[in-house]
Order: sequence, then C-alpha cells, then structure tokens
Amino acid sequence: MIVLNGETLRIRDVVRVARAAPRDVKVQLSDEARQRMARSRAAVEALVDEGRVAYGITTGFGAFKDRVIDRAQLGELQRNLVLSHAVGVGPEFDAETTRAIILIRANQLARGYSGIRIEVVERLLALLDHGILPCIPQQGSLGSSGDLAPLAHLALTLIGGGEAMLNGERMSGAAALQHAGLEPVVLQAKEGLALLNGTAVMSAVAVLATHDAEVVSHAADIAGALSLEAMEGTGEAYDERLHAIRPHPRLVETAHYMRHLLEGSEFLRKRDPKRVQDAYSARCLPQIHGAVREAIAYAKWLLRIELNSATDNPLIFVDEDTGAVDVLSGGNFHGEPVSLAMDYLTMALVELANVSERRINRLVDAKENCGVLPAFLTEEGGLNSGFMIAHYTAASLVSENKVLAHPASADSVPTSADIEDHQSLGTIAARQCREVLGNSATVVGIELFAAAQGIDFRRKGAGRDLALGVGTAPVYALIRDEIPFIEADEWMQPHVLRAKALVLRGAITEAAERAVWRHIHDETGERQPLDSVGAGGGGGA
Repeated sequence: MIVLNGETLRIRDVVRVARAAPRDVKVQLSDEARQRMARSRAAVEALVDEGRVAYGITTGFGAFKDRVIDRAQLGELQRNLVLSHAVGVGPEFDAETTRAIILIRANQLARGYSGIRIEVVERLLALLDHGILPCIPQQGSLGSSGDLAPLAHLALTLIGGGEAMLNGERMSGAAALQHAGLEPVVLQAKEGLALLNGTAVMSAVAVLATHDAEVVSHAADIAGALSLEAMEGTGEAYDERLHAIRPHPRLVETAHYMRHLLEGSEFLRKRDPKRVQDAYSARCLPQIHGAVREAIAYAKWLLRIELNSATDNPLIFVDEDTGAVDVLSGGNFHGEPVSLAMDYLTMALVELANVSERRINRLVDAKENCGVLPAFLTEEGGLNSGFMIAHYTAASLVSENKVLAHPASADSVPTSADIEDHQSLGTIAARQCREVLGNSATVVGIELFAAAQGIDFRRKGAGRDLALGVGTAPVYALIRDEIPFIEADEWMQPHVLRAKALVLRGAITEAAERAVWRHIHDETGERQPLDSVGAGGGGGA
C-alpha cells in the first residue's frame, strides 16, 4: 500500500508503481491530503460564488488571461482547455512511464493547493488500479506552464475522450472507462487547469531515468573492475590514501567500492617497473565514475522535492485561522530545475559510456593491453573478427550520445503572444537523458561481455582458474550463465542485448553486491550501510 499525502512520495515508490502490474500495488490518498484538498476546493467554489476574478478559474488562459468568463461557462472552459491542449505528437509513452505520470500528478495534487475535487484525483488513482493507460504522445511539451500537451491527453481519458490502452488493447477513452465501470469526469472550475498545469511528465521520465542511471553506474564500476582484471591492471589507483587527500565523497565511495570488488583477485599485476601505471580509463575510474555518481545524487535530491511539490498555477492558499483565501499566480510549473538536472545527468552518462568504450578499445587492441589478450579477443584473427564490430557498436553509441548531449535547457522558444516568454524544455531534457541512458547501458553491457571473454583468455594463459575478486567473481559467473565464451565468429547481437538486459535489470549489481555484503558481514559480524560499500547516493530516494 502506498499512501499519497503530497509530501513523502519517494523515487522507489514511483518505480515500484510504474513497474508493477495493475492491482499489485494499491495507492490511496491520506486523510490529511483529503482534508487539505477539500479546504482548497471549498475556497475555489467560494470565490466563484463571489464572482472574484482569478486567473484560470474565472478567466481564460495564457494570452487570454484578461478575458473574464461567465459563471455558467466555467465547466465548459475547463473542458475546452483539455480538448484544445491535447495536441501531443510522436511516439507514445510506454506503460511504466504512463503509470508514473499518473501517480506523480495525483501526489502533486494531494498537496492540497490546486483546488481540485477529491473525487477527480481518486479517478486518476482508479486508472492505475484498473490498468487503464491513457495514450500520451511524448512530443509537444515546452516544460513551462508545465507539461500542458501530454497532461491534456491524460485528462482527456478522464473525461471520456482520446484513446487508452486496457489489457493490451487500444480503445477510446470512453470505452476504457466503461470496461472498468467508471463514469467520465465532468470538470468543474479550475480542474482542467489543475490536471494540465504541472511537471508530472518530465518528473516521471526523470525519475525512471535517474533510478536506472544509478543501476547502470554501479554496473559500470563492476565492468571496469572486470576489465582491469582481464587486462592485468593494478588496483593501486584505488588506494584509500590517494582519495583521502582529495575527499570528494562519491569519488572516495567509488574507490572504496572498487577495492571491495577486487579484493582477493589473482588477476591484478604486482608492481612492475615496465608497466608503472594504467591508462586513465582504468586509473581514473574513481574520479570519472565518482563524478557521475554526484550527478545522480543531485538528480535524486532534486526529484525527491519535485515529486512532493505543488506545480500548477494559480495555487490556492487558505489561512487556517481566519479562513481568508488568497489565489496566487506564480511559476511553480516551470521545469527549469528538472531540465538542468537532466542535462547534467545526461552529460554524466555520456562520460560513463565514453570511458567504458575506451576500456573496450583496450580489451580488443593487443598493443593497448600490452599483449595480455589476443587482438579482438579471438584466437584466429583474420579468419575471425571476434569483438571488432562489437567495439564499433559501442563507438557508434558514444558518438550518438554526444549528439544527444546538447543541453535542452539552453534553448527557449517564446509562446502565447510572448506572455510565456521563457521555456524550460524539461521534458525534452528528460527524454534525451533516457535515450542516452539506454545507449550507455548497451556500452557497459558490451564491456562486460568483452571483459568476460578476456578473463577466459587470461585463465587459459595461466593454465589454471585464477581467482577473481570478491565482487567480480559472481558477475563473471552470471555472465557465463547467460552468454558463452565465443570460440569462433557467431551472431553477436543476441549476446550484446542479453548483456544490456543484465545491466538494466540490476542483475549485475545485485550479484556483485550480494557477494560484497556477505564478505563484509563475515569480516565484521555486522551489516554495513550500503553507502560504505559504494552503492549509496543522496536524495533520500
């Protein structure tokens, strides 16, 4: 049971609801949220009765802000808002993103400052419960005045319009509601605006991307450790003393994690005057990956606030002592905080893939790995191409990532007769981040695939099963359960996709961290905080 009160929704709650089957997770409003919503709704009805002029309640929208609307037309005004704003285009959001959008919008409305009826928010939650997924196009949001176009498609289903998916079948919104035994909502004053004017779409995409970025970043640490072992690298660069005198928290944390992963490994080289230090892609891993963790931690911190914020306009404030009502027009819908955070995370993920690709390059290039491994990780080079083109794919993806890394927040297009003269493009930033994330997960998967191949060659060369590190041993075993050693050229794409899936579903991270936990527990007799093992990250997510 997840109870929405507008104040305590966490990233992991959103992920859980987004990725659960309908009815597997029950969501309901708290009593406190109901009380606040009832109070703000009563305030809206009172000001309508008084004939007060209030933006979006008794007036038009955007450039029509000064057009006062007759009281008898206020319901029609809200319905027209939904119909006219539902102009999204492009591919539609997948099921998990759509479920996240619904949950986040309901929670933001549960703050109790939007003037919407309780039953309308309950109808949003009923969509989750019955598995009704409004068809929401991904393109069309400027990220200021909120996610107007995509959220209009969500509201359209509530009023029995548009299209929705139910049990894998596409149908009209009216038919979906009818199948579930639900009546279409008849919007009243302020309610269309409350549904449309918010940051739920950019936040939903951002939350899922941020959650998955943390999983991928930990898998990249593990891939880096396995590559280091395959190339007979040294763990000297992860020495605690080095990081104590440049104590950026997540750089220290990453180095700590690497030491745990590699503890007990027989694959690492001892000090060698002919190979004094490794390339940056291995030696600077804590500095690069640690900086990526900082970007993830910032996104988690920011989104934890955004999930529990009132983000529409205007907002209704009721003095609890006097009952006085104030309607304030502001800019809480503006997505700049999310936009900048997602651009920052995008750049971090670009770097994570960049350095992973450099390690892949060293794995496949015999001269770069000092002849420890055969060229392109195949014994009969020439007859076989081995991992040559798997590396090409990684190189292609990191190049594509660089194109996608153009910051959406740096752009703006004035609209609505220049009333809305600065846009955040936060939803574009979040969508770009999600695309870069998918590319980066593939690159990390290719690195794991290649590193496991390298481990097999190292063992073959040693003539025995050299021991892997505490954290890398179970990861290697997991990869070999799913992906074979490549004896001779074969169809490689299925192996790459399987490796990516292992990364994204958290299997790589779970395998390593379970072993590290066990090792620490055996040594200390107590369970350590996760941060101390390297899987931490700020934000109270």
